[in-house]
Amino acid sequence: MEETQRLVQKCYELDYDSLSAEEIDRVRYLFLDYLAVATRGSLYDSSKPPQNLARILGTDPAGALVIGTDLKTTPQLAALANGIAAHAPELDDVVNEASLHPGVAVISAALAAGHLSDDSVRSFVEAVVVGYEVCVRTALALNPSAPYERGFHPTGTCGTMGAAVTAAKILKLDQNQMMNALGIAGSQAAGSMEFLADGSHTKRFNAGWAAQSGVIAALLARDGFTGPRTILEGKHGFLHAYATGSNPDRLLSDWAKPYYIMKTSIKPYSCCRYKQGAIDCILKIMHDNGLQASDVEKVTIGVLPAGFALIAEPIQLKQNPKSVVDAQFSMPFGAAVAMLFGKAALDEYVLENIQSSQVKALMEKVFCEKDKRLAEEFPKKWPAWTNILTTGGQTYTAAIDYPKGDPENPLTWDELIDKFNGLTAPLFSPEKRIEIIDSIQHLGLQNDMESLWAALSS
Repeated sequence: MEETQRLVQKCYELDYDSLSAEEIDRVRYLFLDYLAVATRGSLYDSSKPPQNLARILGTDPAGALVIGTDLKTTPQLAALANGIAAHAPELDDVVNEASLHPGVAVISAALAAGHLSDDSVRSFVEAVVVGYEVCVRTALALNPSAPYERGFHPTGTCGTMGAAVTAAKILKLDQNQMMNALGIAGSQAAGSMEFLADGSHTKRFNAGWAAQSGVIAALLARDGFTGPRTILEGKHGFLHAYATGSNPDRLLSDWAKPYYIMKTSIKPYSCCRYKQGAIDCILKIMHDNGLQASDVEKVTIGVLPAGFALIAEPIQLKQNPKSVVDAQFSMPFGAAVAMLFGKAALDEYVLENIQSSQVKALMEKVFCEKDKRLAEEFPKKWPAWTNILTTGGQTYTAAIDYPKGDPENPLTWDELIDKFNGLTAPLFSPEKRIEIIDSIQHLGLQNDMESLWAALSS
């Protein structure tokens, strides 16, 4: 028992000076990726209602920035809007081992809470590190696949817990207040997977709600509101409510060996992470053998059992997506655009392609197999394989253990900068993009959070 208290103590005691240069640089790396995705996500239809909500409930020239706009509002509404935007393109970071997206909740909460405190680089880095730890460790303690089986979205549920500790760290709450913030967050944690039924916007909402809830929990705790001290391990606590067979020991095991910021993956493709290893395989086969989409007779893809229900069934639905969200969770669609266009980025996940007769014809050639062998080292590895049978009768095969963007197969800084430039070009001039990139790469060295906000707001 007392896992909640011991986890909070670890988070409270973590100090900027104890972090390595590599760990601090990793926060910068993840931050640039977050800003890239949130900026582009601000243009999505699902981002307009939370932006309008902020306008209705209150703008403030000195408030927190809604990224990608000139709108400034209350910190909690900024957290909501930015979290939703950052999750919309399905290009946000992910921890494979935990099967969730920490950055959309944690960084959104950190930026919002920073407007209520000194907003220092030190506090921001500390808060991001502990937020990722809590977010990921609560998911691991649940067992990553268990919440999905119950219909819960871990980015929403575990993200709320991580966001609360993040905001508490930035607001410099004492250890008891941080404990209360986490306890309060346990009554806010939510996130239904029912968006899979019709491709609705609530998947994105889950991320924004987690960020907003974390900020609110920390502010309430700062003013003396209390939460249960056993919110994680207690009889009616988080680990029992969202899964069966949870393991509280995973909340603290191997602390800082390494921190989970170092085990976070960056997405190159605009879709569910469970699809991305297979897309890597398809692109390799097509490129290495000079194939065109017209050469393909049949595609067979080996899918991890944990992700099969998300991206591969029912096959009739996955071969006939109706919305962008549907397409983001359709393995046949991802395979079809990869074969047809040689990529599966943001510009491929559009309604025009969903309605394309060429794409539809290719989706009918894609079939998925639930391969239990792939799960032998899951979730440490997210392997996939693909077989492509051509119209000429040849069969080509590719397999991968670590999809592109994993720490074992990472995007370089230059590749990440290319991603940032591509995503933010519709909103930022080349000069402004250079200024933002420079501010983040030198965050804590030459530039501070204030200069970064100036770059984003100008």
